[in-house]
Amino acid sequence: MSDTLRVGGLTPLTSVDYPGELAAVVYCQGCPWRCPYCHNRHLVDETGAVPAQLDWAEVLRRLESRRGLLDAVVFSGGEPTAQAALAAAMAEVRALGFKVGLHTGGPYPERLQRLLPHLDWVGLDIKALPEDYAQVTGAAGSGERAWQSLRLLLDAGVDLEVRTTPMPGLDDDAYLQRLMQQLADAGVRNYVLQQCQPVHLRDPSLKGRLRALPEHWPSAPIEHVALRAA
Repeated sequence: MSDTLRVGGLTPLTSVDYPGELAAVVYCQGCPWRCPYCHNRHLVDETGAVPAQLDWAEVLRRLESRRGLLDAVVFSGGEPTAQAALAAAMAEVRALGFKVGLHTGGPYPERLQRLLPHLDWVGLDIKALPEDYAQVTGAAGSGERAWQSLRLLLDAGVDLEVRTTPMPGLDDDAYLQRLMQQLADAGVRNYVLQQCQPVHLRDPSLKGRLRALPEHWPSAPIEHVALRAA
């Protein structure tokens, strides 16, 4: 079943997409959300109308050739959990001896639950407080699903980094402080604020509205807070 995985790209080596590990990144096609600041919009189509750019069997061959050079493989997107073939692909990657990482927005908590046995690390995007999610994703109920995924990952004890790319209108200091407090209350210990970059945006009108984030948050309620480019 893994051979049906629709892959839009492959980064053969990165030191930033899986903290502390040298990794390759597999970019999966499809996403149910329409975030205005998305810079991977070429991966967003979830209908299957856009053909895969890489054959999964070829990706697997490339990964196998890098055994001993890489520590991990990260499935990113798009939204990897949108694809039914993801679990089988992860199992094949683990069989090659790699750790498995996942970048996800958490739109499908029930699918994420089934992926837990395959996962070593997750980078979860939490885009806003639950009640404000539709302003970012364009999808009703998306906040409930994303925060359910957060609770699932925290309860499972999987190595977790939570990230937020603040959306104009939901990015002032007071709002981000509230968001961090709610995440801290949920049990989040590792958090990254991602500075949106004004390139390849799904909604180019955001370019003039992006706010430079503070480099330090001395009052942050979360144990580890970092700032980096999205």
